[in-house]
Amino acid sequence: MKLRLPRRRRGRLLAGAAALAVVAGAGTLTATAAAGDAPAVHRQDRVLDMPGAAIDTSYFTASGNGVADGAKRPAVLLGHGFGGSKEDTRAQAEQLARDGYAVLTWSARGFGRSGGRIGLNDPEREVKDVSRLIDWLARQPEVRLDADGDPRVGVSGASYGGAVSLLAAGYDRRVDAIAPQISYWNLADSLFPDGVFKKLWTGIFFTTGAAEGLQPSAPAPETQDGRDARPGAPAATGCGRFEPELCAMYERVAVAGKPDAEARELLEKRSPSAVGDRIKVPTLIVQGQDDSLFPLGQADAMARAIAANGAPVAVDWAAGGHDGGMRESGRTQARVTSWFDHYLKGDEKASTGPVFRVSRSGGIDSTDGEVQLRGATGERYPGLTSGPHPIALTGREQTFANPAGATPPALSALPGIGGQLAAFGAGLSLDFPGQNARFESAPLPTGLRITGTPTVTLKVRSTAADGSAVLFGKVYDVGPDGRQQVLPSQLVAPVRVENAGNGATVALRLPAIDHAVEAGHRLRLVVAATDLGYASPAAPATYTVAVEGPLAVPVAEDVRTASAGLPAWTWGLPLGAAALAAALLGIRRPGRGLAGARARVPAPDPARAGVPLEITGLTKKYAKAQDRYAVRDLSFRVEKGQVLGLLGPNGAGKTTTLRMLMGLISPDAGEIRVFGHAVRAGAPVLSRVGAFVEGAGFLPHLTGRANLELYWRATGRPAEDAHLAEALEIAGLGDALERAVRTYSQGMRQRLAIAQAMLGMPDLLILDEPTNGLDPPQIREMRDVMIRYAAGGRTVIVSSHLLSEVEQSCTHLVVMDRGRLVQAGAVAEITGGGDTLLVTLARPVDETTTEKVAALEGVGSVAAADDGLLVRLEGATAESLIAELVRLEVPVSAVGPHRRLEDAFLTLIGGSA
Repeated sequence: MKLRLPRRRRGRLLAGAAALAVVAGAGTLTATAAAGDAPAVHRQDRVLDMPGAAIDTSYFTASGNGVADGAKRPAVLLGHGFGGSKEDTRAQAEQLARDGYAVLTWSARGFGRSGGRIGLNDPEREVKDVSRLIDWLARQPEVRLDADGDPRVGVSGASYGGAVSLLAAGYDRRVDAIAPQISYWNLADSLFPDGVFKKLWTGIFFTTGAAEGLQPSAPAPETQDGRDARPGAPAATGCGRFEPELCAMYERVAVAGKPDAEARELLEKRSPSAVGDRIKVPTLIVQGQDDSLFPLGQADAMARAIAANGAPVAVDWAAGGHDGGMRESGRTQARVTSWFDHYLKGDEKASTGPVFRVSRSGGIDSTDGEVQLRGATGERYPGLTSGPHPIALTGREQTFANPAGATPPALSALPGIGGQLAAFGAGLSLDFPGQNARFESAPLPTGLRITGTPTVTLKVRSTAADGSAVLFGKVYDVGPDGRQQVLPSQLVAPVRVENAGNGATVALRLPAIDHAVEAGHRLRLVVAATDLGYASPAAPATYTVAVEGPLAVPVAEDVRTASAGLPAWTWGLPLGAAALAAALLGIRRPGRGLAGARARVPAPDPARAGVPLEITGLTKKYAKAQDRYAVRDLSFRVEKGQVLGLLGPNGAGKTTTLRMLMGLISPDAGEIRVFGHAVRAGAPVLSRVGAFVEGAGFLPHLTGRANLELYWRATGRPAEDAHLAEALEIAGLGDALERAVRTYSQGMRQRLAIAQAMLGMPDLLILDEPTNGLDPPQIREMRDVMIRYAAGGRTVIVSSHLLSEVEQSCTHLVVMDRGRLVQAGAVAEITGGGDTLLVTLARPVDETTTEKVAALEGVGSVAAADDGLLVRLEGATAESLIAELVRLEVPVSAVGPHRRLEDAFLTLIGGSA
């Protein structure tokens, strides 16, 4: 697994995602041919004269696909991200045009080939430009009008472009629907959260705009009469293309290290929140979870304000953001189109999607290193504080220092990088001793899904001359060993505490997240004096902090993955041979009645009632094997929610273990307990187990549906418990369900067996080589099914020879060889067992840099590799190495273990596979 960092283009500040633009005048006309039978897109490039600037636009239309030439259609304006231009939104514009919209994209003032200065969406400049673009759209013959001069129009965009969509809806009543993405509601709150200066992001923000004016200009576009299309372009100054008042504000705040009232007022006037009570149109809000620039709190304020106006609002917490890249741009853009289809075209059949959706991690795809995602939905937006769950924190009152110059600073949020690392369960958080207080919970007895903003009350004292304190709060997910910790999305919450000389009480609102904490893990609250991304006071001081009351963790119980939303055919591979074997083995021979058999079964253990599987000392030797044991002294335990991979070469004893687990054969020694019950042939607890071991048998002359119904009747369980319709939908066999099984291909038989195993929705699934006979797309669907099944609180055990699939789908592993346990543990522990990391570089580094890395404390050696450096650790952790590489300005693009599961597996079994 590699931790992928963003590409340079993706890292362009606030270069959010999509944007569509406008065109006027004569300009350039082009036609883009689409693939297949899709209609050709016609594009007109024009420069529109605006007061103080000439705006470069593009206008996209298409005919066909149900849209006749000259037919009236709704219009869409697409805005681009900060530092970008109209070209960033061209692909989305062309697709919307094919979908039956007239689409206008434009480069905002100061960007691309447009003139003017950057005003940060100034209502008197950039927002009025949008109104003028709407005026132009109203004059186009293809555009549908609601009234004279009033086109049917929606506005969308990401980041900077998302904010202008909100502002346009607040200032221009002709806007009919909007879809802002990864954007801000209050820019002052984003750049000065709780009175603390977000110096890294703000610095990038302003230097990006300044660079626009310092770089050599591209050839300026011309208007129809040949005039320069960029009047008023500023000379190369420190302000670049910014309005002077904005540049002065930034310099003032950067020097002072904290915002003043004038700075807040200037940014708030340019924020959508200033006209929040006027935004009354259907609004789809897409916000990134990996975003330290515009975090989820901005979307929450946006949603609550617009919903209070009576407008329809849907909220989508997507994977990625300004720190993690737009990892779901395809899905979110499709949802924007559907939103506009419903509210602009009036298509009642077009789904607006759930009121609330959140993307959640479903494991790592080892073929490309990408995080697999699944969606959870709710019928209402839960907000950030729903269902607070109190968690007690332990820790005495603690005193720590704010060092002189606030150096060295703690490391948490890192623009453009942090969220991507956190998505892999890793991170580069670094807290220096003596600069923070720590408070910790007891191990959680059950798993917990945090959805929203945890809160806690702090008592703070400060020795600073002005009696203030600047603090940074963050909550870590800490593993059972107490050392491995993950900071969700690498987010931290700053807070400025005034009048703390004699003690002050503050309610700390921690970052809004969606994060699952496993049973046995702890939550660790860290309150630090410094953070690299923010400005801390330069004067040294000491802070004393204590917690008052528990940590309130929001739990959105109503947000869950809908069963109908699972992939089309694979969901289980379970109940198959399992329940059938249990039913058949329930018929016993004369003289060996059930009463006698049950009398020999150990009593259930209530203490292990919540443990899906525990194997202790399991041993089995077949009669003809002489001294060779199939399984010998095998012990391991499986917890709820795990996807456990059972690995080993041929003859390792995997299938024998699964057959004993199902009660198909009896062990010579040892014990198997399922949910606290000892397993024997016909044990009632096996009704909670579904299995697919060594294939499934079907009656070839019956249809697929009839085979499933007959199988369930054989179990003797009520028909309503079968969930037959759900299993049939998952199987995805379509019309084949009504055909005789003898006509099925091997892959179709495998899918039918999977549906059979799924019947009854068992709590524990046992799957032996479930992907045999499946093609690659079906294998991928199977992988997603197993991950989702376990995420719903059930447990999956899968035996497979496809190590790449096991690595992607399993959370834990049991490795066997020659009947014995070789190793058991989390996948990350087994694959990351080596002490060598591969550091992939964006560009080569010189020998001096390599020597600096080799000289770092805890680094044993450094060697050059084809695409980077091989770093052998001797005491250092991956997290501390990444922090040091960032400090040395090494161009890191990825960091990961030097070996994968295949390497680890061959090492464990000595290459005998």
